[in-house]
Amino acid sequence: MRFEVLATDYDSTLARHATVEPATLTALERLRVSGRRAILVTGRELEDLKTIFHRFDLFDFIVAENGAVLHCPATGEVERLHDPLPSRFIADVRARGVPVSVGHVIVSSREPHETVILDVIKLLGLELEIIFNKGAVMVLPAGVNKATGLALALHKMGFTPDKTVGIGDAENDHAFLNMCGCAVAVNNALPSLKERACLVTTASYGAGVMETIDRLIADDLAGVGPNPSEVRSRDHPRVLPGVGNHTRASP
Repeated sequence: MRFEVLATDYDSTLARHATVEPATLTALERLRVSGRRAILVTGRELEDLKTIFHRFDLFDFIVAENGAVLHCPATGEVERLHDPLPSRFIADVRARGVPVSVGHVIVSSREPHETVILDVIKLLGLELEIIFNKGAVMVLPAGVNKATGLALALHKMGFTPDKTVGIGDAENDHAFLNMCGCAVAVNNALPSLKERACLVTTASYGAGVMETIDRLIADDLAGVGPNPSEVRSRDHPRVLPGVGNHTRASP
């Protein structure tokens, strides 16, 4: 088997308007019957995700808070992978009128509050990063992203990134897609993500994930490649077989 794991983003990839369609859930069930495994990789806080999605059982691990939290649905274990952000930082941001949500590690807000958040980071001399996700603003310890969380999940499962298909749609998905053996962008993804993907689906949102799963089960993505680093080195367009002859020009 060429690819043994599917790692998928949640919002605007697996889900549309925060909801996963029944057909997409059925596709994930087919994926597991095929002997493959699944990991959910999201910027959402775990407790928030639990209120809108009730099929954690379809995933071996859930990488939450953009790589800062790891959850194993089978055991119920929740592992915080980094220390929480300083309470002074949170207090100072709130004192400046910025609405924030605080998770186990992540502190989240919305554009255009990133300017104020960055000012507070500089004022306090903290080593924090701001990550964007289609209007969302996420603050995390430096070096924490979806790739670091996914790498730990794969290690715990005994799999390697080259055996993994990653699928996403937004800015914060670049890191984990770049580490996967095959990077897939759903059709509604940002242009920058499509340009760096091995494969762009003809369908959007969960239907794009279902399309990828069906292709995985049918032929293990035969003929799709190369990996993202090789894609970036090409200087001519590539027509991908079996996905509507979508033509993607390399950057």
